[in-house]
Amino acid sequence: MCGRFSLTLDPNQLRQEFAWLNIPVDNAPRYNVAPSQPVAVVPNDGRKQIDYFLWGLIPSWSKDASIGYRMINARAETVAEKPSFRSAFRRRRCLIPADGFYEWRKEDDKKIKTPYYVFLKSKTPFFFAGLWESWDSPDGSNILSCTILTTQPNDLVAPIHDRMPVILDPEYYDYWLTPNELKPSDLKGLLKSYPADQMSAYPVSTMVNNPANDSIECIKPI
Repeated sequence: MCGRFSLTLDPNQLRQEFAWLNIPVDNAPRYNVAPSQPVAVVPNDGRKQIDYFLWGLIPSWSKDASIGYRMINARAETVAEKPSFRSAFRRRRCLIPADGFYEWRKEDDKKIKTPYYVFLKSKTPFFFAGLWESWDSPDGSNILSCTILTTQPNDLVAPIHDRMPVILDPEYYDYWLTPNELKPSDLKGLLKSYPADQMSAYPVSTMVNNPANDSIECIKPI
């Protein structure tokens, strides 16, 4: 699963990387983004603009928002069939900007897990492939939420964890963001593990285990 990530660039730096994207001036750097928090997303509504959705998808048919805590990730292998995700996969896709993510490696001789920070060797930002939903609460409010797609790990991530988030190839951004309904068969080929030779990883402090810790120390190697 992908349970934490970072987006440490300020708005000006992000605009330099993604000139096609409308980025709010208050998009503050984040070092430890956690589930149930608002996250930056680019929904496929034609605007190519960053909005903020809750991380943890709440299907439109759900009776309770708490289901979102169990929906932070969607498996690429089954996303087209799962009732919670299949409609969004066809119609409500999004890009989720990041510049690194965390995975935890279980140590053979220890009860604790070691967190690793994974990023591109180029140290440039990228986009996770995501899905989004709109949910009407019984109190009349509307909640926009999202999930991150995951796939089999590449050779870099495999020794750390058995899943990794789908980092979308830039050539597919526009296709993923089309407002049109797409067939699952036309999308499945995009959901692959990112090339290991273009990525790097190192262990970091267990301070990242606590979502309250959101500082540059989270991404520093140990």
